[in-house]
Amino acid sequence: MGKIIVTGGAGYIGSHTAKLLKKQNKEVIIVDNLEYGHRDIVENNLKIELVIGNIGDKNLISNILSRNQIDAIMHFSAYAYVGESVTSPSKYYQNNFVNTLNLLDVMIENHVLNFIFSSTCATYGIPQKIPIEENAKQIPINPYGNTKLAIEKLLADYDNAYKLKYIIFRYFNAAGADIDKLTGEDHTPETHIIPLIMYAALNKIPHFQIFGDDYDTTDGTCVRDYIHVLDIANAHTLGLEYLLKNQKSDYFNLGNEQGFSVKEIIQKTEKIIGKKIPTVINQRRDGDPPILIGNAEKAKKILKWKTTHSNIEQILQSAWEWHKSRHIIK
Repeated sequence: MGKIIVTGGAGYIGSHTAKLLKKQNKEVIIVDNLEYGHRDIVENNLKIELVIGNIGDKNLISNILSRNQIDAIMHFSAYAYVGESVTSPSKYYQNNFVNTLNLLDVMIENHVLNFIFSSTCATYGIPQKIPIEENAKQIPINPYGNTKLAIEKLLADYDNAYKLKYIIFRYFNAAGADIDKLTGEDHTPETHIIPLIMYAALNKIPHFQIFGDDYDTTDGTCVRDYIHVLDIANAHTLGLEYLLKNQKSDYFNLGNEQGFSVKEIIQKTEKIIGKKIPTVINQRRDGDPPILIGNAEKAKKILKWKTTHSNIEQILQSAWEWHKSRHIIK
């Protein structure tokens, strides 16, 4: 059996997936430039081989592929700040698209033809129908979503021309942390709702900002579908098994099929931690849909995937335990 390369494996979802692969006795090589990833998590907590470098570096990737028997590459490396993608689209197309193109070309040259791609529900843009199914129109509303959709189209073309087989996962809101607290969500800068709520609870920031309380939802705040990162990691290992066995390309939503508003997440967190979280109301952000909930029946049917950690209280409790362990409470 060959090894699995996990690009971006020092980051949030990549590190959880790499940890699960190791637990399943797979040999893993993490490739990460550590711009946003955490070296200490890989080397001290996961104890997995780490190659520091850019996935767009053809010589680097070709060297790894030529020295190892590689079964597949799981690709998590991407910039993912929507606002930044609007102001700096060149940065996003270069990193997300061009570097991925280089990676795929080196794979073709080295006859490594199995690819798992970390995509996003941002490819759907403003949904016409809730819950969102995989066959919904993909009309991204920002450059970040555009780069991910461009790669999805690229993969279809590479399958047709070079027989590169792929699985695409479109996530909804990844959240939570590993139960043993070896890995968790730790971005710099942080823009995700649950870590920011935890920061406010830990006095790392003065308050949590609610962007808009006048949406057409039950309490006026945005509703999102939260999926535990461990369930996302599990889907990737199931997707890998399916791909290696069937050699058939496909794409899947990964969501919990339930929606919770921003205010509901705050209230549930307050109940778990036993503390009031300071909040302020700000104006809406451009491009925030009122409701995003995914339909994940396809993954359940074809991959036999189940969500076992994505009860919202489980998500919040695991996130709280991680942030308490990662940051000093003041």
